[in-house]
Amino acid sequence: MSEQVQKTQNEVIVNAENQILGRMATHIVKLLKEGKKVIVVNAEKAVISGPRSRVIQGYSLLFTVRTMQNPAKNGIRRPRNPVNIVKRTVRGMLPKNRMGRQYYKNLIVYIGVPKEFEGKQTIRFEDADVSRLKGKYITVAELSKAIGGYVNG
Repeated sequence: MSEQVQKTQNEVIVNAENQILGRMATHIVKLLKEGKKVIVVNAEKAVISGPRSRVIQGYSLLFTVRTMQNPAKNGIRRPRNPVNIVKRTVRGMLPKNRMGRQYYKNLIVYIGVPKEFEGKQTIRFEDADVSRLKGKYITVAELSKAIGGYVNG
């Protein structure tokens, strides 16, 4: 029974709704480094600051990158769906070693809120709230739809 209690204390559920993606990712990395298992819900509702056209153009540029050995072949595969966009953002902030890979395994990202997490307490980061932004922003779902990766509404 005490194992179950410890397991829930080690698990943190983060609600990404109206959270700035980069700022939220830094907090998630800190939690992962503390040894916690981080579950992110509502990943498609996280926001990226900047005018819609500039954000989409910036992400679309990544798809034009080719390899030096074979210019006809595409370069690195880039994320297109909201789950992988959020995971890739967090992964880029983790250490590039064995420990970074171990931290990354403790990250789970969901679109929406799965049934097993409904009604459970989630956390939000105040300094990552969208109300801090004075300018324009775009949600991860809108970005994903624009670059061809999001199929659900």
